[in-house]
Amino acid sequence: MTNTENPHALPAGPLTPPPNAPGGVVIGLDIGGTKTHGIRFVDGIPVADESAGSSNVQNVTREEAAQNLASLFVRIGGGDVSYVYAGSGGIDTEEDAAALAALIEPHVPGAQITVVHDSRLLLAAGHASTGVAVIAGTGSAAWGRNADGGEARAGGWGYLLGDEGSGYWLGREAVRYSLRRMNQGFPVDRLTAALLQSCGVDHPNRLIALFHSPETGRRFWAQQARHVVEAAAGGHMEAQELLEQAGRDLAALALQVLQQLGIPGPVILGGGLGMNVPPLQNAFRKHLAEAGATDVRVLEQEPVFGVLQLLAEQG
Repeated sequence: MTNTENPHALPAGPLTPPPNAPGGVVIGLDIGGTKTHGIRFVDGIPVADESAGSSNVQNVTREEAAQNLASLFVRIGGGDVSYVYAGSGGIDTEEDAAALAALIEPHVPGAQITVVHDSRLLLAAGHASTGVAVIAGTGSAAWGRNADGGEARAGGWGYLLGDEGSGYWLGREAVRYSLRRMNQGFPVDRLTAALLQSCGVDHPNRLIALFHSPETGRRFWAQQARHVVEAAAGGHMEAQELLEQAGRDLAALALQVLQQLGIPGPVILGGGLGMNVPPLQNAFRKHLAEAGATDVRVLEQEPVFGVLQLLAEQG
């Protein structure tokens, strides 16, 4: 479904550091619900690019987060590092940021560590200092900043309270669609068949127990979103409608932030779904345009490359 499964191609990042980018060794981390993407920069040039499992403590245990960070730092290197700039979902308070920084610190003793919500990385990676960033990945959220330094957010409440238009939302809606068809006596169709095969069950009824099982979770169901995308590409009407709704819901998040900040844009869409699913992108653009927001962009590089821009602004 996405082209972010193997993010280790260094040329994807900017080859020329932004003005005022810090020298020395900088590590950028983008921590999502499914993976932790890390890049080691030396004098603004990326020299190592690796991924590990999620280290977001809202999605995995503290122990698993620590293990995944340790695995990542083994591969990108720790040691003598000047700065670590980490963006993560679920960073809503100073306590959230401090807890994640404490997990990072043992790998980079003496480094200056900054932890922010991951949507900030996205806006910077889109070469914008003001505007609205919308994440459509495992979860969803919008964050923005205006020229006066005002900030606003919408969504990002987690899968139990929100995450509209996200991978998890699409996976869950695919399950609900399959259950509704079963209840109405319709035969298994292409979307349901693909979902059943992926989940290793032979009847839609078995999806109920699997969905509530501790053996599956947010990441597992977010991965099922690919079946909606594939079915939509094959002409499946209901799957197409789900992608349309996802785009509409994500546009609504962006509009909330635009209105709070009193700015026209730009709006930058990122995340695994946002960067790689054209029907969702089209719906997102359409619903924003209907509301008068026309400066809409899709992120062209991984959000972690926004770290250098943020450090340059911070410095």
